[in-house]
Amino acid sequence: MRRSIRDAIVGFTVIGGIVGFASTALWLRGVRLGASHWTLTARFNDAAGLAERSPVTYRGILVGSVSSIAVTSEAVVAELEINNGDLRLPLPVSATVGAGSLLGGDATVALVSRGTPLPQDAPLPRGADCQPTRQLCNGGTVVGREAPSLSTVTATMQELLAQVQDERVIPNVAASLEQIEATTKEFEALTMQLQDELAKAAPVMRNLEAATAHMNNIVSSLDNPQTVSELKQTAANAAKLTAKIDAVGGDVAQLTGDTAFMEGVRNVTIGLGELFAEIYPAQIGQ
Repeated sequence: MRRSIRDAIVGFTVIGGIVGFASTALWLRGVRLGASHWTLTARFNDAAGLAERSPVTYRGILVGSVSSIAVTSEAVVAELEINNGDLRLPLPVSATVGAGSLLGGDATVALVSRGTPLPQDAPLPRGADCQPTRQLCNGGTVVGREAPSLSTVTATMQELLAQVQDERVIPNVAASLEQIEATTKEFEALTMQLQDELAKAAPVMRNLEAATAHMNNIVSSLDNPQTVSELKQTAANAAKLTAKIDAVGGDVAQLTGDTAFMEGVRNVTIGLGELFAEIYPAQIGQ
């Protein structure tokens, strides 16, 4: 009896060890018994060191792992296992693979969703009513991208340097700088010439300013009612004086035109001459 109990205990212990070992192996491979998980496929042009059991994150939170990787002539196809059955990802969704930091590290896959957030009652990825046109469903496929790393940055810099060397960008830049310098000198010479012309035109501008000031004074005087009244009075006086001069001139013309009057004036003049000759004979004779 005691032997049977001992054999049963040993048997159960062995079975428990086998179950524990299998559970540990499945846990290391990312398999969760009894968990609600779903899968999706990501296609990468460059997997950047991705391997099985690499972590899969969403918004920085671990949500699954890479279950398998297949390399084809067109792309690297990775099967991703998501352990969160309630994770609803609106389309479009992409998978970015990269190192843990710019300097390197274990490769990770980050899921990025740029779609409109789904409502709380949206179907689950494994649900029969999951809408593949609006959200990522079980068995769906996403586009993979490679995140920047030190190696990719270095390769990009090398390509840029090679392009610069091939297209002789530096000599072209030097020639452009020389042309810019020559244009700058011409512009400086033109500026100096304009300054000289402005200096020559300064007196003319001052005279114009003085003439403009005088014109403004004249215009302001003309706008003064008193000045206008004085100008009107002066014009009226000039008209009266002209009329008087015309009247006197008419009388003189009438007298000079009278023959008898002119003969009388002539006789008076001759008589006065003879009178003075008789009164002052000595002075006239001298």
